This record gives sequence, C-alpha cells and structure tokens, in this order.
Amino acid sequence: MTLLQLEGVSVRFGERAVVDSVDLAVAEHETVCVLGPSGSGKSTLLRVVAGLQQVSGGRVLLDGADQAAVPVHRRGVGLMFQDHQLFPHRDVGANVSFGLRMRGGGRGAVLGARRGSYADRVAELLELVGLPGAQGRAVASLSGGEQQRVALARALAPSPRLLMLDEPLGQLDRGLRERLVVELRGLFSRLGTTVLAVTHDQGEAFALADRVVVMRDGRIAQAGTPLEVWQRPASEFVARFLGFENVVPATVAGPVAATAWGRVPVPAGSPEGEQRLLVRPAGVVLCETGLPCEVVSRTFRGTHVALLLRPENGPVLEAECGLAGAPAVGEKVAVTFSPAEVVVLPPQA
Repeated sequence: MTLLQLEGVSVRFGERAVVDSVDLAVAEHETVCVLGPSGSGKSTLLRVVAGLQQVSGGRVLLDGADQAAVPVHRRGVGLMFQDHQLFPHRDVGANVSFGLRMRGGGRGAVLGARRGSYADRVAELLELVGLPGAQGRAVASLSGGEQQRVALARALAPSPRLLMLDEPLGQLDRGLRERLVVELRGLFSRLGTTVLAVTHDQGEAFALADRVVVMRDGRIAQAGTPLEVWQRPASEFVARFLGFENVVPATVAGPVAATAWGRVPVPAGSPEGEQRLLVRPAGVVLCETGLPCEVVSRTFRGTHVALLLRPENGPVLEAECGLAGAPAVGEKVAVTFSPAEVVVLPPQA
C-alpha cells in the first residue's frame, strides 16, 4: 500500500525550477533514498513532504490525503537532520521526551507496547537505538555517533508514520557511518518504519535503501533497486554520479562496439548504432595480450587494488585487480574487456 505519493510536485524560486514535476510513490514499510549532487533538489523535496516548503505545483498525499492545508505538526512525520539539532541545555532523556510532549505521546506506543509514562517510553527508545540508561547524560558528553542515536530516538518517539532523514550520517567518519547504516537498516526492518532519506553518498544509500532515486536538476534521472541502478545506469550522468569514469562514445554493431579503446564486446541484445559505452573497472581484465597500457597509479582498496591505466589509444582506464601480483606504477600491461561489465548507455540528452 502506498503511504506517500508525490504528483507532479514542482518548486520554483523565481524562474528557476528547483524541483520540476516530480512523481514519486513510497510504499508502507519501504526505505527510499534520494541521491543527487548539491543543487539537484533532493533536500527541497524532503522539505516539501515535511511541509517546510510550499509547492509551486502538484500535490503531496499521505495515506491518500492531500497535505496542502495540513501544517507541519499535524502531518505525523518525523524529521532527522544532519546536524542533530539537539537541545544542548537538556540531557538525553529530555531531548528524547521532547518529541513525545510535542505530540502528546505519539500515535501509539513504541513497538506496539502498552502506552506508559514518558520515562518508560524514553527508556525503551534509548534501548532501541543502543544507548540504554543514557537518560541523564549531558548532550555535550556524547560522541557524534551517540548524538545521532539520540536524534534518531527523538524522531522515532512519536511513532511517525513516515520518518525522513536529511543527510543523517554526513558528519560522521566513514567507519562509524558504515556501522550505523547496518544498524539503521535492521532497526527500520524490525519496526516496519517507512523511511524517506536524502544523501549524496551512494554507498550509504545503497546499503540502507530498498529503492534509490537519483535526481538531476530537480528531476528524477533514475529510480530502482540498488542492484538495478548499479548494474544498469539509465544515463551517462547516473553512471558518472555513481563513480564510473570509463565512459566513451561507441558504435555498436552486433556483439561488439567500436571505441577509442578498440573493439569492446557488449552484452547480447544491446542497442546498435551511435551510443555511449560504460565499462566498469571490474570489466577491464589484465591479460597476456590485448590493449597495451601503462600503469599510472595504483590504490589499495582493502579487497582489491584500483589501477589507473593509460592506453596507447583512447582515454585513461580505471581497472581493478586482486591483491596478489598487482602491477607496479610504470609497468606495461595489456587488457581485454568483459562483456558482463559493459553497459550500453542511451545517447546523451
């Protein structure tokens, strides 16, 4: 069942369309992450749903009801910001209970439990986010990750029908972000929470979301499961936003494409003619004979080595190889291409 429905939503600042005729549906218990570079309209979209930004056109519906005349505090949504926005003069317990007091205790007890006192529910929420017994701690004594957990507990306190996250982990170090993403996904799954999040970090979005939405210039460039978007970017923009740089013009004819790198095999059934070709780094295979290249740089990535190669013909190539036997900078190598890691992109708009 659809919980959130956006129908032709637009936001204009003067002549500029920050959000441009966006249609989007979010199902109950689904986690959707909106991705995009700065200025793509993703945070404005979140503010529209929360009621913090008026629309220039279109409708926002929650449970099928138009929200045009519904004020922020009546929408039954929770909002968690990147900078926590905790009250520094209140302790942890008071910060979490603030949401309960503003909403009169919420729409129901947390996890469906019997409604109890504010203190009982605060304790339950802190247990839920991994901070048991932290009610009396000062906000200033908390680490960044702990502050994020308190902010999450406060957002969950009134049992919102929709939880919205605005760059929720953006200020945390990478290791902590990766741990919290796993915890958040498990938590939302246990609670059955419906989540709409915005982030510029595709790794974070892909780990957290059931579905990702990539925005460009106020419009949706692609929407799908993380696997669908990763395996089949809908455009060169999406491919490059995801971090893929091996994109070149190509002329596809049957099972091969003519490119600046020579003939590259393509998946069966690929569209023919003038196209754009993406070769993922995993599809650039080191071999005995093939396209001659020189290793320009190599970067250790934990499970593999990332290589930057300069071919005799064509632009530089990004490649991956195993840790054992990785070539050194300046070494001469040869490469071929794996069709399983090649994507024929539509021509640029």
